[in-house]
Amino acid sequence: MRLLPELTPENTAYWTGGKAGMLLIVHCDECDAPIHPPEILCPHCLSRSVTPRPAVGTGTIYSYTINYQAWLPGLETPFALVVVDLDGEPGVRVTAELKNADPETVAIGQRVRAVFLQQDDVWIPQFVPITGGTL
Repeated sequence: MRLLPELTPENTAYWTGGKAGMLLIVHCDECDAPIHPPEILCPHCLSRSVTPRPAVGTGTIYSYTINYQAWLPGLETPFALVVVDLDGEPGVRVTAELKNADPETVAIGQRVRAVFLQQDDVWIPQFVPITGGTL
């Protein structure tokens, strides 16, 4: 079992959008800026009018780390944590586990898509490689 995030008014859409198969990123309704991590106030124009919107769900690995230490009992190692530049969401980077890939083959520039791991009422975003995808 993983440690689950505390659901708040700001982040609930992000952590539950996977139920509908969507990676939801908050956007400002005034200036259209994507806001991640999710906030209730736009850091660009200070508007309080923000709404979660579906992201394309694909992106490019910007950075990564391979973890060999189990943080919790039963956690399989090694595993890769990736920082992904999301397509269509300028400036948004999401950190998540990379699944369905040998951690030793992860590469910067690799193309990935979002999938979700359900735990209770939370759908944890993860990424999987897009076959043949590197930049």
